[in-house]
Amino acid sequence: MARDKNLFKMLVNRLLDRLDGMETGRELGSEGELAAELGASRTTIRAVLAHLTEAGVLSWDGRRKTLLRAPRRSDRFDEEETRPRQELVEGPFLEWVLHGDLPPGTTFSEAELARRFDVPLATVREFLIRFEPLGLIEKSPNRHWVMKGFTREFAQEMFAIREMFERHALTGLVATCVAGGPIRTELQALEVEHRALMEAPEAALAEFPALDARFHRLLCAAARNRFILDFSRMISIIVHFHYSWNKRDELRRNRAAVAEHLVIIDAALAGDATRAAAALDAHLATARQTLMDSVIWADA
Repeated sequence: MARDKNLFKMLVNRLLDRLDGMETGRELGSEGELAAELGASRTTIRAVLAHLTEAGVLSWDGRRKTLLRAPRRSDRFDEEETRPRQELVEGPFLEWVLHGDLPPGTTFSEAELARRFDVPLATVREFLIRFEPLGLIEKSPNRHWVMKGFTREFAQEMFAIREMFERHALTGLVATCVAGGPIRTELQALEVEHRALMEAPEAALAEFPALDARFHRLLCAAARNRFILDFSRMISIIVHFHYSWNKRDELRRNRAAVAEHLVIIDAALAGDATRAAAALDAHLATARQTLMDSVIWADA
């Protein structure tokens, strides 16, 4: 079985989504094709296939993988079981950062976060160690960590990578929306949430950062590239952490970002790649300028 059980269960559900509606007796693609489509390693895909074979959904004989029956609700894992281990810390950490008013120099411990987020200490440590190279936090003695500022040069480098990844991912998002499937459904749900936020009282716009993080994560997920998705999670935390240090014009810029998201979403759902690309470029330019204007710079 895959090392990360939550990831394994998520991929089982994702493959069941693919099989839903498929004609019984139809053969699946190769392990390599499934791995690329689901954004997983071949080892993990083999574990998923073995699980569904044992459950009687598939037959697997050498290179032949055949659908024996339609997936049932009971074949699926509950949503809470499918959250990757990293997300057990990532979501709460982002929420803490956004609403904790944590200035540069704030210290915290691994044990403190483990208690706060109700997750194993090892999971917190793994998350922080993976996150440290991006420059937001720094390890100090005795398992303590320090919130760090970052430089203009770091921000420019980070945004160059963000733009490259998200422009690449947008191609996949538009193609997926045209073909239909879970990502299109999720994007439609995000559209409803964005429109509701636009019509809500102004104070509700303070909740935009969490919606923004979900939108950009879904965009990057459409690339079906684990490196892009992993990097996008880290960028999301960095961007929103530094936005939170400067509250000037927060509601105005949140409203503008909601409107820009809606243009991208509308174009993607319509399958209009040209309009979606232009809208994404406009949004990235705004986001870059907002970050540069909002950060309390460590090198100022």
